[in-house]
Amino acid sequence: MKPYPGRRLALPALCLPAAAQAHSFGKIYNLPVPFWLYVYGAAAALLVSFVVVAYFASAAPETQERDGGRNIGDANWVRLLRRCHVLTLLKAGSAGCLLLCIASGLFGAANPYTNINMTLFWIIFVLVFTYLTALFGEVYVAINPWRLLARGVGRLWPNYLQGRRSYPPRLAWWPALLLYFAFIWIELFAFTRPYSLALILSAYTLLNLAAVWWVGEQAWFRHGELFAVFLHLVAKMAPLDYRPELQGAARLRLRAPFAGLLESTAPHGTMLLFVLFMLSSTAFDGLHDTAPWMRLFWIDLYGRLKPWVGDNPLAAYPILRPWYEAWATLCLAASPFLYAGVYLLFIRLSKFAAGSVLTVRELGLRFAYTLLPIALVYNITHYYTLVLSQGSKILSLVSDPLGLDWNLFGTALWLRAPIIPNAGTVWHTQVGLIVFGHVVSVYLAHLEALRCFPGRRAAALSQLPMLLLMVLFTTFGLWILSQPIRPG
Repeated sequence: MKPYPGRRLALPALCLPAAAQAHSFGKIYNLPVPFWLYVYGAAAALLVSFVVVAYFASAAPETQERDGGRNIGDANWVRLLRRCHVLTLLKAGSAGCLLLCIASGLFGAANPYTNINMTLFWIIFVLVFTYLTALFGEVYVAINPWRLLARGVGRLWPNYLQGRRSYPPRLAWWPALLLYFAFIWIELFAFTRPYSLALILSAYTLLNLAAVWWVGEQAWFRHGELFAVFLHLVAKMAPLDYRPELQGAARLRLRAPFAGLLESTAPHGTMLLFVLFMLSSTAFDGLHDTAPWMRLFWIDLYGRLKPWVGDNPLAAYPILRPWYEAWATLCLAASPFLYAGVYLLFIRLSKFAAGSVLTVRELGLRFAYTLLPIALVYNITHYYTLVLSQGSKILSLVSDPLGLDWNLFGTALWLRAPIIPNAGTVWHTQVGLIVFGHVVSVYLAHLEALRCFPGRRAAALSQLPMLLLMVLFTTFGLWILSQPIRPG
């Protein structure tokens, strides 16, 4: 995540090569062993995991029912949380944080490092809350601040939550996907500051309220609200399954980690695209920061354009900058469709290997959620150094949210220095997480194959193309992490 992308880079700086370094690190870092050894090791780990899973997974499991797992809603610690009104406090905190982000951006300091709204939104909500959702389940469905505001309006406006029109089925999850693209574009190219972030959050709040008025609360927060759809997918990986629509002990269920990914399939092709964009947008975020990516446009393409823009790179930069942003935007928009083409090609190969009568579309939807562990570990490996370096500053910012030299809670001087881990630790943690995520996806995909195809042999054969796809994903992810990033 790039919460403070206010730096404008001059063209010569963009073109400078650098030594290999761990992603998200400004410190030069040379890999301790050749890159190809990491790739071979990761591929070997995937191959061993595939053989082990294919050998021990001997029977096709029945589709897990929603009432599977163990209900823990009546556990003593859960009852204690209810008596302490924790959910009510979380709702108040959620709405309060949204209002604080808007108010601090409008009335606080312009410095993104001293104004709380940048850290609170980009780091605590977008990153940390995502990782907590992967552990504790879909709490967001109960504390969604935009949903709480909509229900507040519904108390004053009869029939507001029912909407004026039925949600058009042809829209499916396109609204959420388009908002996801806009969100990533803002992150990468809008160079947000506290004030502009406040305006964006205000506009997004009005958009949600207007959408609820038009199509109703249930339809919009299922298909359109970006973070509701995103966190719903992340929550499928959590060992805790929270279902606020139910009552009593059934409301909270304990299950095996990642088991929720096998409880349902992607309902529509647009949901598959959303899952793939979770992968491709993070990969693009890492790739577009690297020196090879910058050389592709600012050196290779610029060399071909010299007859039209001149030999002086500084003079050509203002001319080429809008074209670069348009080119990068097009690449970002095309990324989920490129991933979809590759993914469906390997699904077709799996169908051929298994001799299945199921269509490529149906198989693509069935296996879509098995990619989510990869999306999660990509996100963590890409951003966790940012959480350490900037997220810890939230303790000081809560005492001075507007950046006006306050010290409301006595923590204004706490952890103001960033936490910067050793570069070698960062790299090996990233490698381990990426391999772990792909191994989990191999395991889940094999279990899904046992459901889709008749017999162990057909299931194992079907997963050979998917194993190759996982190796390609792993190699590409490690290659991005190993590349030198642009200096700035």
